[in-house]
Amino acid sequence: MIKFLDLRLINSRYKDEMLQAISTVVDSGWYLGGEQNQLFEERLSYYIGSTFVIGVGNGLDALRLILRGYKEMGLMLEGDEIIVPANTYIATILAITDNKLKPVLVEPDETDYNIDISKIEEKITARTKAIMIVHLYGRIVFSQQLKELASKYKLKIIEDNAQAIGASWKGIKSGNLGDAAGFSFYPGKNLGALGDAGAVTTNDKDLAVAVRTLANYGSQKKYINQYQGYNSRMDEIQAAILNVKLNYVDTENAARRAIASYYDNNLKNANVQLPVHPADEAEHVWHIYTLNSAQRDRLQQHLNDDGIQTLIHYPIPPHLQQAYSSWGCSKGNFPITEKMAHSFLSLPLWPGIPPEALRTICNVVNSFE
Repeated sequence: MIKFLDLRLINSRYKDEMLQAISTVVDSGWYLGGEQNQLFEERLSYYIGSTFVIGVGNGLDALRLILRGYKEMGLMLEGDEIIVPANTYIATILAITDNKLKPVLVEPDETDYNIDISKIEEKITARTKAIMIVHLYGRIVFSQQLKELASKYKLKIIEDNAQAIGASWKGIKSGNLGDAAGFSFYPGKNLGALGDAGAVTTNDKDLAVAVRTLANYGSQKKYINQYQGYNSRMDEIQAAILNVKLNYVDTENAARRAIASYYDNNLKNANVQLPVHPADEAEHVWHIYTLNSAQRDRLQQHLNDDGIQTLIHYPIPPHLQQAYSSWGCSKGNFPITEKMAHSFLSLPLWPGIPPEALRTICNVVNSFE
């Protein structure tokens, strides 16, 4: 069996370092808000280039806390609109609706699968307060046009950077392109913890203070609560693990690029469309390598029959989920997004995947009729 993702193998290379890091935390007797968190926040700040980093419980909380922070600052009100790609994972949408804000869905570009920036302006209204971009599959989505739109309408740019740590646009790393960004360190991400963890990055001091306060029960000083906050803190063990793995994220991203290049050069099937490479000014980190096939389900079965695991990202778009049935959407409302949901298939891509596995995957895809 060729696994879609082998976390055991990936993490085994750093096992000794991680065990030592865990031992350091256990021996410290300090398990929340300690030296490992502070060190990770400082190191991620340096790596991304942002002034402030706040470690939080997970990626969803990171986005949720950003929006809640803006509300507490008086920059957003209930019912305000957030522009967001229609084909994102549901967590992006949940962060918006949890804050009683309104998601305004925009179809993706069919060539790079990210939000179609040319379609954003027509969706802007007097209630629009932000554009939440998603660097889907680790592909950068950013442009001068987007910056000018945000400036023209005085909108915040919020990055969902769950899948793209280490990616960049014109030398600026994702997570430092907009006004704030949410990171996920879910185990399967390019920088993955051994459990849930996330972070917020920003250059806005007031937002950073609000997010850190909200994440700690709405409190800056114990037993004094400024807000009705949350409990969303990165624990010391996860911070210690991330401090180890941050040393290797660029190396692993380089390995991902090499694997993607191998797929690009060796997948030769007229019935299968490969991902289109991003523009020259963007550097992609290949969190996911996705094929596009009108015969997706047959292709997946074909691969499965040869012992190759694949995944579908994502089979049901947010607007068709039962959770959002109150929107009254139906099939056909977002045809590009729905087409992708029925035609995309993700291949195994992870640092350390054996070369013979890659050869097998390409041979099996190429034999599909």
